[in-house]
Parts: sequence; structure tokens; C-alpha cells
Amino acid sequence: MKVIGFNFTKLSAERLKETVEDIKINTELDFPEIKETKSPFLKIKEELLEAKFEYKVNYEPGLAKVVIQGKVLFSVDEKTANEVLKQWKKKNLPEDFRILLVNVVMRKSALKALTLCDELNLPVHVPLPTLRKNK
Repeated sequence: MKVIGFNFTKLSAERLKETVEDIKINTELDFPEIKETKSPFLKIKEELLEAKFEYKVNYEPGLAKVVIQGKVLFSVDEKTANEVLKQWKKKNLPEDFRILLVNVVMRKSALKALTLCDELNLPVHVPLPTLRKNK
């Protein structure tokens, strides 16, 4: 199972208010579609699966929102492709595929969201490493 393509299709960041007390930051990740696909550019023997995703960061109450959408293309063997598509009909995924999919999307989307949030002068939505003085 290999990731052979990753594309953002929508990048949206909007600051709705200047300041808000007690900011709550929520992130959401959704996969609206996973399907078998073909590529005129790739000549491989394995099956291709395309997973669409939507990653959202909401700054509540009503401060800002970030929406990132895209697609991930996977090369998988026929058995894995059949299992993924079979389970997807029930909105489930095999554990190995789900872990890879979520990790790839979170890594790329969280970094892109950090950049967008920084441009809007919003607090970071994921913990970053910090250096502290010893006591």
C-alpha cells in the first residue's frame, strides 16, 4: 500500500471577528468518498483508490474557520482494494488503511492549516514543541 498522490482542492481561511474571549479550537476530519479510480498517466498493475477528505479547524465562538479539502491517491493490491471498498459501503475501513489515510491527511493538512492560521494571526491549533527554562 503506497501513497502515490496528494492534492489540495480547496484552501479556505476566514477570520470572522477581531477578538473573542475563551477561544475553543475544534478540528474535524471527514472522508466523504473513497472510490476506485483509473489514471491515464500511471501504468501500474495494482489498483488505485482515491480518498476525498475535508479537514476543518473551527475557532469558537465564531472567531475564525479554516477548511481544507483534497484527494489522496493510493496504490493497493486487488485484495486490499476489494476489502476497502467493501467496508467503505458501511462507512468503515480496514485498520491499516485507515491509519495510513488519517496520518497522511493529518500531517499535510495540519501543516497547511498552521500556515493559513499564522497568516490570519490566529493561535495554533496543534501543540508545537517549545523550549523552557529549567527551574
